[in-house]
Amino acid sequence: MAEPDGPSEARRRKAIEDELNRLEESAMYSAQMQFELTKQWRGVNLSLGLPTAVLAAVSGATALVSTTGRIPAGILALASAGFGAILTTINASHRMNQAAAAANAYLEIQTAARQAREVDLPDWPLDDARNALAELTARRDEQNKTAEPPNKRAYKRAQANLDSGGQTYAIDTTPPAER
Repeated sequence: MAEPDGPSEARRRKAIEDELNRLEESAMYSAQMQFELTKQWRGVNLSLGLPTAVLAAVSGATALVSTTGRIPAGILALASAGFGAILTTINASHRMNQAAAAANAYLEIQTAARQAREVDLPDWPLDDARNALAELTARRDEQNKTAEPPNKRAYKRAQANLDSGGQTYAIDTTPPAER
């Protein structure tokens, strides 16, 4: 373990530890919110995609079965086209994939911050610790630029998930004497 050269180094090491804690917490909340957005966009994709496909199939079958079904077939085809247009415009499947990728990127940052704090920080020289903190901060800031801002529902569901222990590992709840 790197021994502090005095009170100043100990304060800096503690400040770096605190910042790594903040980064980990920020990434944890951001990941959960992005996972909630992923679920929302998956629901939108299914709720619009399924009726689109069913209406298209039914309208095609109606048109093929009889010539008297032209008007219902046309109405169903128009409804299907409407659902398809909405689905294309909001691009739910792309947003779902984008939110999932952002969530996983935040999880990577969260894990790296925790490992830096718990495993590496005690033995790192201060300059190395500060560089690691700067690199993790830059990764988080870059991810923040590209991630979709969460809506209120995603925020509340993420908070509820975390409050119920959604990211609590068993090792973190087991007393050290029992490990």
